[in-house]
Amino acid sequence: MEGATERLRRRISVARRSEPADLVLAGGRVLSVFTGELLEVDVAIVDGHVAGLGRYEGLESVDCSGLILLPGFIDGHMHIESTKLMVDQFARAVLPWGTTTVILDPHEIANVFGLRGVRALLRAAEGIPLDYFVMASSCVPASPFETSAETVTAEDIERFLAEEPRALGVAEMMNFPAVVAGEDDALAKLGVAERMGRHVDGHAPGLSGAELNAYVAAGVGSDHESTTLDEAMEKRRLGMWVMIREGSAARNLEALLPMVLEHGPANTMLVTDDREPDQLLDQGHVNDVIRRAVALGCPPADAVVMATLHPARYHGLRRHGALAPGSVADVVAVEDLAALRPVSVWKRGRLVAERGRPHDVPRAEAPSWMRDSVRVPTPSAGAFRIPAGGRVRVIGIDPGEIVTRALIDEPRVLDGEAVAEPERDLAKVAVIERHTGSGRIGLGFVRGFGLRRGALASTHAHDAHNLVVIGVDDADMATAATRLAEIGGGQVAVAGGRVVAELPCPIGGLISDLPAEDVAAAGRRLERAARDLGSGLDAAFMMMSFLALSVVPELKITDLGLVDTVRFELVPLRA
Repeated sequence: MEGATERLRRRISVARRSEPADLVLAGGRVLSVFTGELLEVDVAIVDGHVAGLGRYEGLESVDCSGLILLPGFIDGHMHIESTKLMVDQFARAVLPWGTTTVILDPHEIANVFGLRGVRALLRAAEGIPLDYFVMASSCVPASPFETSAETVTAEDIERFLAEEPRALGVAEMMNFPAVVAGEDDALAKLGVAERMGRHVDGHAPGLSGAELNAYVAAGVGSDHESTTLDEAMEKRRLGMWVMIREGSAARNLEALLPMVLEHGPANTMLVTDDREPDQLLDQGHVNDVIRRAVALGCPPADAVVMATLHPARYHGLRRHGALAPGSVADVVAVEDLAALRPVSVWKRGRLVAERGRPHDVPRAEAPSWMRDSVRVPTPSAGAFRIPAGGRVRVIGIDPGEIVTRALIDEPRVLDGEAVAEPERDLAKVAVIERHTGSGRIGLGFVRGFGLRRGALASTHAHDAHNLVVIGVDDADMATAATRLAEIGGGQVAVAGGRVVAELPCPIGGLISDLPAEDVAAAGRRLERAARDLGSGLDAAFMMMSFLALSVVPELKITDLGLVDTVRFELVPLRA
């Protein structure tokens, strides 16, 4: 207590200019996220916090002439597992782009290891110069139509929120039909949030009308699944925070930004949800979403507010999201608000990145028990055989959307088997249960990948993260699945019985232990391989990871089979 009191006393003393600051960022212009003004003031920093804005003296001074100083960027909803990066490598990738705080929904790792896995990631992140906060995973498993390794109960969530200081609230309630129907398990989890005064993230693609009212009435405060302007507006009118998502596979910024241009940025924020590692290194993170918003006509101050103050306010981070007296001294210096390429980045008053390069980030390690979690019996080509039988349901995908279409087609028959037809963009898709070694496989067809040969496979398969494989050759599908089991999970491309690209992710089958640059390079090789095999998608592996997401319309596939996610039921392959 005494230490905290003395720190506060010194902060006040520096603010009133009775003693020098630890650091003064002098001569620049500060963007006020409260008014949108550019203020010609210095930023006085002491003990990792902003003491004051004005004219100050400091023990150290940095000349910021010609620079605009912004609060550190905050990603209000993302999944670190989708980046394939360990917590230290993720920090190395995003700090140079100005991201200083992230709020994770870690239900990927929770589906594999439960909340024990989430705690392990948070412990590994201690000492990393980036603030990692989490929401307590609410839907593990996401639905009853898939097999996960773990189950997270309301009691688990309550204990986790009580014990973990970096746990802010309850993560996205993906099983929105259960919430709307008032089912006991969903209400128990919402009840935990209400009793503890915590907020709840949402996940309600396409939900509207009375059902949406019921979802909001249950206490759900946000949603990141809006894909149309009308959908986003309906949710915002009911008081929800609209998270405008611009990830690698799901890109909704252009469709939703007119809402901000007409009605202002209130109750909105910019998030990434899921981004590939090469995109992080090459294009950026939150700064890239801000930049795209500005390029689409958003006033720069509004775009910055949606990635700083608003996520901080929504998530209850009182000291984050602004450059103001008492705030955490997370500062991003840029030359202009259009290019938004950080020159320097400070985290709690310490310089952590300059000119696109991170400073020293401590090495983080995952515990050994987070490895060897992919248990798949070696499949043969025959495991992917689909007996002939007429018309079948087909998952139809569209670029830039994780929402799929439910199609009907009649595959060609060869030797009594319904086969893939690359000339008609009809590939096979399979999901293999990988947590217990049961060997259970859900089989189906998919259109939209454009594969002409070979197979792609991944243990990134939202949300249970079983093993998903698509292909036009059964033997290559078997080779891909076998290779993933050998390397402990990750992603792989196969052609002619040969592995042509791979990215091992041995930590839970989701996270690599390689440096960020190596992970990104492997990701580029995989995407090139996918294109060489015929895919025209920009993020084929990210798109593939959503084929098993049984809480997003219209048709998905899990190890239990095809899921009609509109009627929320398993359906047969035969139409």
